[in-house]
Amino acid sequence: MKSGSIKTITAILIIVFGISGTFFLSNYLEAVTPPVPESFADEDLSLKGEKLKGYSLGFEGLIADWYWMRSLQYIGNKLINNKQTKVNLEDLNSLNPRLLYPLLDNATSLDPRFLAAYSFGALVLPAINSEEAITFIEKGIRNNPENWRFYQYLGFIYWKLERYEKAAQAYGAGSEIEGAPAFMKSMAAKMKSQGGERETARIIYQQLYDDAEDSQTKESARLRLLEVDSLEERDAIGNALEEFKRSAGRCASSWNELYPLLLRTKLPNGKDFRLDDSGNIIDPTGAPYVLDKRVCTVSLDAEKTKIPLR
Repeated sequence: MKSGSIKTITAILIIVFGISGTFFLSNYLEAVTPPVPESFADEDLSLKGEKLKGYSLGFEGLIADWYWMRSLQYIGNKLINNKQTKVNLEDLNSLNPRLLYPLLDNATSLDPRFLAAYSFGALVLPAINSEEAITFIEKGIRNNPENWRFYQYLGFIYWKLERYEKAAQAYGAGSEIEGAPAFMKSMAAKMKSQGGERETARIIYQQLYDDAEDSQTKESARLRLLEVDSLEERDAIGNALEEFKRSAGRCASSWNELYPLLLRTKLPNGKDFRLDDSGNIIDPTGAPYVLDKRVCTVSLDAEKTKIPLR
């Protein structure tokens, strides 16, 4: 038999055994999961990534991918099975997603350079447990000390927690790493002086969107950018409502009454208001804004909008 044929057969056998090993490992993980009280909505993880690493026969990457996919399915199922009309994406504890951190922790223990898992965790974990989110990204820094992105993630988490001095330190530390972009240093300065400003939020989410390693992180950042746009639009509409009330002595009863005022309004970045076929002003996701004629306010349509609700 030729050496080339032997190499081909060997490669095929490795692939077959690798797939079989992943299959049996998956079944094993399910089999060894101990029973838990009915009060728990989720099963506990039976094995830790650190322990699995020594017995994975070189397939750490495959098993890490398994935990990664399971973490996405886990949080996705939580959202799909949610009985509430809308979920506050700033606080996901009502979903009881207590296994997301262990799943992501296992994935990154098996593959310490799993950037997509870290970036997803940086966006989602702060809405569940902020200290676990910090611990998770600090683990990424220890495993990837040469990668500035982990300091970007840590700075983002501290910014979300309004701990601007800590955020500045994280961005500053990341800016010292070789290859770090200039915005890391500028963000360190901005955290100290403008950490709570809306334009800072836009810059942060734009950076996360541009640098996203996976579609979930990219989509989450995109929706947050649309949220910033909507906040600016609602501020402008709110100002128009107040001006109309001062001049008319009552709340505006329709969008038609506000159009003359809104036409004079300049939105940031040169953007314009959008209308649907019925003449309603719509948010950046295409859902009509809700005009409250009793108290002169405007809000998102909780049933139709895709913008994250606080």
